[in-house]
Order: sequence, then C-alpha cells, then structure tokens
Amino acid sequence: MSGKLQQVGLVVLGAALGVAASLHFSAVADRQQSTIQLPVDDLRLFSEVFGRIKNDYVEPVEDKKLLKEAINGMLTGLDPHSAFLDQDAYKDLQVGTQGEFGGLGIEVGAEDGFVKVVAPIEDTPAHRAGIQAGDLIVKLDGVSLKGLSLNDAVKKMRGKPHTEVLLTIVRKGQAAPMDFKLKRDVIRVKSVKARILEPGYGMIRVTQFQEHTGENLVQAVNDLYKQSNGDLKGLVIDLRMNPGGLLNAAVAVSSAFLPKNALVVYTDGRTEDAKMRLTATKENYVRGSFREDYLAKLPAAAKSVPLVVLVNGASASASEIVAGALQDHKRATIIGTQTFGKGSVQTILPLPNNQAVKLTTARYYTPNGRSIQAKGIVPDFVVEDATTDSRLFTREADLQRHLEGDEEKAKAGVDGPGAKAPAAKPAPEAKAGHETKAPAAKDAKDAKDAKAPAEKKEDVQLVAALKHLKGLPITAAAAK
Repeated sequence: MSGKLQQVGLVVLGAALGVAASLHFSAVADRQQSTIQLPVDDLRLFSEVFGRIKNDYVEPVEDKKLLKEAINGMLTGLDPHSAFLDQDAYKDLQVGTQGEFGGLGIEVGAEDGFVKVVAPIEDTPAHRAGIQAGDLIVKLDGVSLKGLSLNDAVKKMRGKPHTEVLLTIVRKGQAAPMDFKLKRDVIRVKSVKARILEPGYGMIRVTQFQEHTGENLVQAVNDLYKQSNGDLKGLVIDLRMNPGGLLNAAVAVSSAFLPKNALVVYTDGRTEDAKMRLTATKENYVRGSFREDYLAKLPAAAKSVPLVVLVNGASASASEIVAGALQDHKRATIIGTQTFGKGSVQTILPLPNNQAVKLTTARYYTPNGRSIQAKGIVPDFVVEDATTDSRLFTREADLQRHLEGDEEKAKAGVDGPGAKAPAAKPAPEAKAGHETKAPAAKDAKDAKDAKAPAEKKEDVQLVAALKHLKGLPITAAAAK
C-alpha cells in the first residue's frame, strides 16, 4: 500500500471542496463560433470500438453509460484536475463551499484501488471514532471498495444524518483490518480559528477558503486586537494542511494585509477569459456589487503588524496564492516546508441538464511572476514538523499527467510562460468558474488527531514562528 497516489481527489464527504469566486455559473455563450473540425478517422475508430462493446461485451451496456465514460476518459486523460461533473457532482460542487454538508467528515484520496483517508475533519463522526490519516478504507458495510472510483466510493459513504455505516480499515502497523461503526451527521466546517498564543502574539488558522472566510478572518483579527488591548506585536497565519478553496476568499485573506490595489495573483492561459489580474480591491474579493467591503472593518494596524505564514506540503492552491502574494510583497515571512504546487486554474463550464465540465484553463503566477505549478512556494525558513515526515506528502509533481511547471520545462529544454507578469490592465472581477482547490491526497488537516497544529506542544514550526516575530534566531535544530 506504499505506492504513490495514482488517482488523487480531495473529497469532503457530502461535497467537493471549493469552486469559483462565485456560485453564479454563467454559460460561456457562443464562445466557439467556428465549426470544430473533427478527425474523421479517429471518429470512425471510436464508432468501431463503441460498436464492438455494444455487440460483444459480456453484458448489455447502455449507450448513455458508454458515452459518459468516454467523456470521463477524455477529461481525466488531460490532467489530474479536469473532470466531467454529473448532476450530483455539480450540485456537490456548488453546495460544498458553504461549509456545511452531510457525511462522515473525511477527506479522502485514492491509492492502490482503495479509498485512502487524507484526514478526518475536526469534531465529526470520523474524527471522534478515531479514523486517522493514511488509513485505507477497504470495505463499506462489508462490501469491498476495491476498484471503485473515488466519486462512487464517496457517494456510498454519504447518506442521511443519523444513519449508520460500517467502515473496514487497514492501518499501517496493525496486523488485521479494523471495523469502525460510524453514524452519519451534518458536517459543519469552520474555516477560521484564532487564539492568543501569548501576550501580544496571536494566531489565525485558516483550514479552507470558503464563502465567508474573508468575513470570518476580519472578525478573528478584530477579536485578537481586542484581547490584546489594541497592541498586537505579531501574528501567525497558519495555512498548513489547507487544501485551498474559493479564489475570491484567497484574494480577501491576502488583501487584509496588503496595501490597496496590490497585485495578489495573475493567471495566464490561451483565452482572454483565462488571463486575469486580481488585486487587493473590493471587486476581486467581495461577491456582489452592493455588498459592503468587510475588510474596511479591519484595524489599520493589520496592514503593518509583523506576519509569519506557516505552510507545509499539504498547503495547496489558494493557500499557495496567499503565501506567494505575502512573500513577494515582503509582507510576511514564510516558515515551514515546501507547499503542494497546484498552480493551475480550473474553469467550470456548465452543460445542459445541470451538468458541467471542470477544465484546466490557465496557470497561477505570484505577483513577481513565479509559477506555482509543480513547484509550490519555498519557505524563507525551512522548518520540518517533528511529528510529520514531509516525505510522506504527495505533491502535484508526483501526480500522473500533471501539467509541467516552468522548472520541468526548462529541464526538458522547453520555454516556460516566462517570469514576467503581463502588462497591467484593469483588474477584472474574479470570474465565476475558477476553482482553487487541490484535489490531492495529503491536502489535509493534522495527520494524527486533526487538531490545529498550533495546539500541539511539539509544534516546532509554531515555535520558530514566534521566535522570528520576537526577533530571535531560529535554532539550527528547527531550521534545516
């Protein structure tokens, strides 16, 4: 069971995490006016295979199923993040960003044909039952999950609240499989948590970038200043194990600490819609033109308070956007280990009958023009977590068919997109169809007990962050 994840998906039971800057998905009307010239010979081959299956397969197969699987194969063959969304998956995508869904409370991926637990979500049935990161779910109610697609396995684990399900789990170090009887529940995920670490120093942990993360961040910052009597000397932003989420929420978190109009992230792709420059302006983080600018409620000192951002190999996508923006603007010091490296943009393209295509359309770049793809963010101070072996993290570069990053292209002798940002233009409103999550195993919360890392006594990364904020050197034992 030690192989790399062949098929990877970050799925919170009951919903997929994160989608676009808005849930109002508008169709791309008549974007392709010209007739697409289809390859006749290849279409004949497709028709031949289709006919052979219809006539010769051991059991009858509906045309609808064959065509759907053909579409699935066409998209999944491109990269790990493009996919066809049927009605259920599309609905999950739209509902999931609200931070409330039904299920067991497990983030999962796939490995060796089984469902692998990325992490249990805090205060959920899975967490309370003792499910751990790295567990392999091999049976559900006594039925093997071997070979079942990740989406189908997740659908089987979902269900109405208060109904029971029996999970059979294989855990490393245990000689025999273990059975866990869980009762499904409504899962509510709070994406922002804050606390005072010691007088004058606070920490904000962002576990996902959801619909209300920006507003919740403002409340958390104000609470910390209130608890500190207005004198906050340093702030730690913990993005470890954060798989990403909404693009506009990432822009909001970055904008909370950056000057107005500062560039947060830009994207580059083949179409004009794929070329965006998102700056620290209300239009890029507030959904809806008539809603108030909630960042205006932040204390002025938030723009200058010393910052440390904690990251690790499971900090992905939207987390990398925030870390990269604050690092490039020299607004924060990044401490931890290299991030996941998901620097691609997925656009949600609606289809008839409440279905959609999630298609990779662009790449993310930090304000200074660094590509995130297959590289991630390199911390200013590399500090390993004493409780987690960073080698266990699966990163974007490990995934089959991942888009090549600039460094990979350079090694192959292919020119990358370049490290210079495109010419400035008015910052557009964050588009509706852009997803920033990283559907990748290991993009999870804490691997041992799903508690916020800052609550651990042995959290050497947090200790290093506090030392840095106080102007003390980070010991050689912590920084490697």
